[in-house]
Amino acid sequence: MAKRVVPEEKRRRRRPTRSGQVLSEALIVDAALRLLREHGSSGLTARRLGLALDCDPSTLYRYFRGMDDLTLALGDALVGRALRGWRPTGEWRADLRAVGLRIHEAYVSHPQAAVLTASRVSGRANELAADEAVLDVLRSAGFSPAETVRIYHAFIDTTLGFAALDAASLALPGAARRADEEMWHSTYARLPASTHPRIAEVAPLLAARMVTSAYPTALDMLLDSAAARLGPPGGPGAAGTADRAASGPGRTAGAVRGGAPGPPSR
Repeated sequence: MAKRVVPEEKRRRRRPTRSGQVLSEALIVDAALRLLREHGSSGLTARRLGLALDCDPSTLYRYFRGMDDLTLALGDALVGRALRGWRPTGEWRADLRAVGLRIHEAYVSHPQAAVLTASRVSGRANELAADEAVLDVLRSAGFSPAETVRIYHAFIDTTLGFAALDAASLALPGAARRADEEMWHSTYARLPASTHPRIAEVAPLLAARMVTSAYPTALDMLLDSAAARLGPPGGPGAAGTADRAASGPGRTAGAVRGGAPGPPSR
């Protein structure tokens, strides 16, 4: 039988910690994000978190079922931060672009947490609100239910996939990250046209672009494709592709973000 969820106000410590803080889920999540930023994923333990919050580590289990439950809360917190202050404008493409960029930026701002959480499904309030918002934007734009799910799937996996890729790079030790970036100048830019003509042709462009995120470009390409499927207002674009989307292979909407992402290409 599933464990009964106890409201936070009933789980909260009735007295402050030794440093005078009254614990809450938000306070614990903030401390966990700070520990991840300072020490990496290996630094996030109940013992260290208890030290950071000046409380016994066992107290944390009044708020979270375990460290994995806390990990899910971290991902949900990042989504919440991304959508803080966002409001739909009624322009579906601009709205989706804004949501995507906000989510990507929130994750890469906390790269160690992003690596841990980008592939997880929390089912928590912020994640549900974000999914509802994206689905509503697409349905309000005129996409059929099947096309809405198809585009939502591509949109959220692209966003979180690039967030995980970019965060993994940012989470590298500084020396390793600089060495990777320098490779475009030290190796690629020096390849002769006689052996690698196409690389030599675009080497300066590669050196400038490959050290930045490809997410904005990929997002615009995805939105271009979605707009083409929608067609002109009142046209048959979305309805005409519904049957193909419904019959094609792919995960169900509930499984989005559930599987481990495949290796990214650079």
